[in-house]
Amino acid sequence: MNRTIGSVLILLAAIGFGTIGIFGKLGFDAGLNNPTLLTFRFAIATVLLSLLLLRPGRSLQMTRNEFPVAIGLGVSYAILAGGFFWGLLYIPAGLAAITLYTYPIYVFAISVVLLGEVINRRKFAALLLAILGVVAIVGFDTAGYDPRGLFLVSLAAIAYAIYTTGSRVAVNDISAEWLALFAVATTTLVFLGFGLVTNALFVPTTLEQWAVIIGLAVFGTAAPIVLFVYGLEFVEASRASVLTTAEPPVTVILGVLILHEVLTIGIVSGGVLILIGIVLIQLDQRTTRPAVAPRDGDS
Repeated sequence: MNRTIGSVLILLAAIGFGTIGIFGKLGFDAGLNNPTLLTFRFAIATVLLSLLLLRPGRSLQMTRNEFPVAIGLGVSYAILAGGFFWGLLYIPAGLAAITLYTYPIYVFAISVVLLGEVINRRKFAALLLAILGVVAIVGFDTAGYDPRGLFLVSLAAIAYAIYTTGSRVAVNDISAEWLALFAVATTTLVFLGFGLVTNALFVPTTLEQWAVIIGLAVFGTAAPIVLFVYGLEFVEASRASVLTTAEPPVTVILGVLILHEVLTIGIVSGGVLILIGIVLIQLDQRTTRPAVAPRDGDS
């Protein structure tokens, strides 16, 4: 029963994360720019996570040596969020979600090169499937999509891989919940600074704009992070990682239903190959993601 409860919580978290790209597109339609949307999104999410995770009697502390590590991971998460949302300006939300989910390819490369992880048949097969999936998407649909969007979301996927790999190492010394909260707070400061320097930040004025921001902060950020945290109390991280592969299909389906995005053969076939590869690579205990990894798309 506990494992069932945990699995349901993780699936609900994946559905929540799957709405991020949809909220992003709705935000653009409502007249929001990225600095404004992301600054207010992460500011509200930081407050909500602080209230939910930093409960009375629960202390999340970090040493002086751990602080730079947390900052670096927070910055990588900001790059992830920025790359994903700026990529949404050029490509559909469903394609952006699938492209972001190629991040296990980069996790695989980083783990082998920097962490000395051993290549086995399952990992190699997963990597090959993911690459073929990307080729299927890009090869079939290049005429219809702006390559700038694919580049930006691919950059986000690399940043996600850095965040994931770094978190996996850091959670040995730092609370995973603290890393999640710190990543969200750092991202808030990054986009606040960017918005002020570029003079792009403004206070939303319409009900539609605030509805998108609050929806993204609550349903696409804070709620799924908390659901993921509590779900991991009942299921192992490897199982949770497989369950979160529901995220890209959710985005694709919502994109078709809400945004009327076109579902092409390339997206379907490539997405299926990528998801199969992700399931294979995540079934290996040594390739599971960190306990708490806020994401866009993960974003």
